[in-house]
Amino acid sequence: MRNLDITTLRSFVAVADSGGVTRAAGFLHLTQSAVSMQLKRLEEMLGLSLLDRTGRTIGLTASGEQLLVYARRMIALNDEVIARLTDQAYEGEIKLGVPHDIVYPAIPQVLKQFHAAFPRVRILLEASYTKTLKERFAKGDCDLIVTTETGLDQGGQTLAEKDLIWIGAPGGAAWRQRPLRLAFCRFCTFRPHVVKALDAAGIDWEMAVDTESDRTIEAAVSADLAVHAMIDGTEPPYLEQVDHNSALPILATQKINLYRAQGSQGEVHNTLVALLQNAFQPQAGRLRAV
Repeated sequence: MRNLDITTLRSFVAVADSGGVTRAAGFLHLTQSAVSMQLKRLEEMLGLSLLDRTGRTIGLTASGEQLLVYARRMIALNDEVIARLTDQAYEGEIKLGVPHDIVYPAIPQVLKQFHAAFPRVRILLEASYTKTLKERFAKGDCDLIVTTETGLDQGGQTLAEKDLIWIGAPGGAAWRQRPLRLAFCRFCTFRPHVVKALDAAGIDWEMAVDTESDRTIEAAVSADLAVHAMIDGTEPPYLEQVDHNSALPILATQKINLYRAQGSQGEVHNTLVALLQNAFQPQAGRLRAV
């Protein structure tokens, strides 16, 4: 297997651009003999004549003209990789807040893709409730936050609109019981909307599980002791959407919104925003245009 050397290609491009070995050597801060040796090695490795030395100035052969196009691209890509991985402009950290109930499945893929693009930039992920995240954002504690809410505050951007759906145990019957047994976290933004919908439908209910732990909610629901509500597409694999055949009310549509601080500009932050946009929009099961 033969491999092209970037240093040798850089010398070749310098000679092509300057029209001679002497000028190229000065540009590269090398001796003339070193540049000539690199050109010879390149020609021997390829088995081709790249330079036309018959004239007073050095020109390129047809093979040399063809190589020049690839050499420029390879050098540019090499320099881009080096700059991206070592430039201090791409160091630092970004504080990202996401509601814990929509971390999966979107956010892990976002973090993976972002790390591949900016390995020297750390993302500090905070998973909490929308209310808490917005309070922290207002204090300047987060650079970017994703929220789930029915409206959109000034300065925000809606990534997607998705249905709020009833969630229960696979093949469960808890949704048939009356009063309907609910399992919700105390600060869940979906909770008041669910209660309001049940009251409007005249369905008796009781809060069977009132906790601050998502794991407790999931355990109770998977045991078919209660039902819960989640954004369509974010339910874990051990729970399922309740096929209630209109026995339960249709729940409010939720917006997945993005807010970014004024100082969160530039290539790094823009890349993260683009990844978040792509992550939430394609996976929307019943995505509504926004």
